[in-house]
Amino acid sequence: MRFLGSLRETPFAVHKIGNRVLGFENMLNHLSAHRFKSTKVEKQIDSVNDDRDNQVLNFPGGKVKFTPQLSFIPEREEERVPCFRVLDDNGQPSMYSNFTQVSKEIAMKMYNDMVTLQTMDTIFYEAQRQGRISFYVTSLGEEAINIASAAALSLDDLIVPQYREAGVLVWRGFTLKEFASQCFGNKYDYCKGRQMPVHYGSKRHNYFTVASTIASQIPHAVGAAYSMKMEKRDACAVTYFGDGGTSEGDFHAALNFAAVLEVPVIFICRNNGWAISTPISDQFRSDGVVVKGRAYGVRSIRVDGNDALAVYNTVRAARKMAIQERRPILIEALTYRVGHHTTSDDSTRYRPVEEMEWWRVAKDPVSRFRKWIESNGWWSDEAEAELRSSLRKQLLEEIQLAERSEKPPVADAFTDVYDVPPSNLEEQERWLRKTIKTHPQDYPSDFPLL
Repeated sequence: MRFLGSLRETPFAVHKIGNRVLGFENMLNHLSAHRFKSTKVEKQIDSVNDDRDNQVLNFPGGKVKFTPQLSFIPEREEERVPCFRVLDDNGQPSMYSNFTQVSKEIAMKMYNDMVTLQTMDTIFYEAQRQGRISFYVTSLGEEAINIASAAALSLDDLIVPQYREAGVLVWRGFTLKEFASQCFGNKYDYCKGRQMPVHYGSKRHNYFTVASTIASQIPHAVGAAYSMKMEKRDACAVTYFGDGGTSEGDFHAALNFAAVLEVPVIFICRNNGWAISTPISDQFRSDGVVVKGRAYGVRSIRVDGNDALAVYNTVRAARKMAIQERRPILIEALTYRVGHHTTSDDSTRYRPVEEMEWWRVAKDPVSRFRKWIESNGWWSDEAEAELRSSLRKQLLEEIQLAERSEKPPVADAFTDVYDVPPSNLEEQERWLRKTIKTHPQDYPSDFPLL
């Protein structure tokens, strides 16, 4: 496992200008304890000789060598950045892989939670197709990234998700009832029915509420990590996004922000090949996402996202570096979105069914991990059948209960924003209540007006 180094690895010291720090010297020295040493203005444009008598430019950020040769940096290296992997497709570890072994307890919980996520996605997807919920997003093919990354983190780490990380909540103890309540928007839903299905959030599980806007969560994670750094907390922020998110400006701003301020944040990109219907070949010409980290001075690595052990080891090492060295880390996890983008999408319109089926069968991360735990004597066909049967029964029961549970009252649509509601909001509430009473046939009969 090898991380690509950032453009700047040397420690650097604060350059104070006049009195503009105004009493914040100590804080700034703490937050910027590694500024580059060569930042004196009078030396910035001097041509000097280094120890080998080669002319260099002493520029902010370090010495830059001069060259008489006209040479452009190539658009990409001839060889692509390698991908860290532990388990092969048959679930067998490489004899040359330098990975940390996981205990039986951790391994069994990882597998149990991967199956839980897979089963939950299947049943909730079916519920949406039956018209029982309005929308759903699956994580099919990406279960290892969800569960293995969560297993490598601490509960103190803040999760700032996109919308395909329900598995992180599964690992942290979010119950099937909580998942069902959110998707059905009943009175037990923490969002009080005001969010789309699968837009989970839980303060208790340190899981920031999902927003549909692509990549907007990435700068938020950096800001949270900056706060953690100021408070000297032994934790980091972790944000997830897809390859499509790296085509948004928020991604680039966030990486630069994180690198300059040196904050403990882990960027996890699920490069699943498709940004809805746009393939990665139409998004960028670079070698995927991992190389973008180096451009911003962020240590980076590429990992097999369908290999749970590889993901676990990568995130575990990234967390240690992020917290101990106060630095951002970028992880590109190569995987494939086996399911449709959402229940509003039909991916067979833009990609071959045979391609989807090959990834589902040949590269399934759940099956690969199962082969490994079976080879250790920790699992059997009987245990598998019992687990899947039990999960399906529990999920169907929770869906039925969530579906029958009362909806949040109308009043909840107007709370939790203002301490004292403004007059225009009060007018909207009166108008809504009047409309419901005038046209009751247009609203569910179990819609509470209180």
